[in-house]
Amino acid sequence: MTRVVTAAKAHGIPVLVDPKIPHIDYYEGATLVTPNHHEAEVATHRRIRNDGDAGEAARVFQQRARSENVLITRGEHGMCLLDGSNLTHLPAVAREVSDVTGAGDTVIAALALSIAAGATLVEAATLANHAAGVVVGRFGAATLTQGELLQALGGSRED
Repeated sequence: MTRVVTAAKAHGIPVLVDPKIPHIDYYEGATLVTPNHHEAEVATHRRIRNDGDAGEAARVFQQRARSENVLITRGEHGMCLLDGSNLTHLPAVAREVSDVTGAGDTVIAALALSIAAGATLVEAATLANHAAGVVVGRFGAATLTQGELLQALGGSRED
């Protein structure tokens, strides 16, 4: 990971990590680390019951991982983004939850694509939140199309 982060930074490439908590020390210098609320609780030794708890956990996680930014996914409670030192709480947008399988994968993929397209972290997290809101409404590991994401954002559906 050290070599990956160093090489990526040398080329201006962001490094996004869906963490495994036993390896939190490996993510130093990562652009964005995306623990879910359970992983954040384990890594920070803090319970997350509300937005305030999530914000504090994000700050502690950022310090422990020595990452630039942290996005805690909180299921039906939305997301908590620590963008440098700025906290943003994004409410959940899922209308109906059938299965959360692959939701974290959808989040990090949507974040990566959004950031690669020039989105800010807040914009990328907002898109990722909507993308995850679509896929958790399906059973099993699901995908979504550009049209479905546009529809979830309130735009017209274009496949």
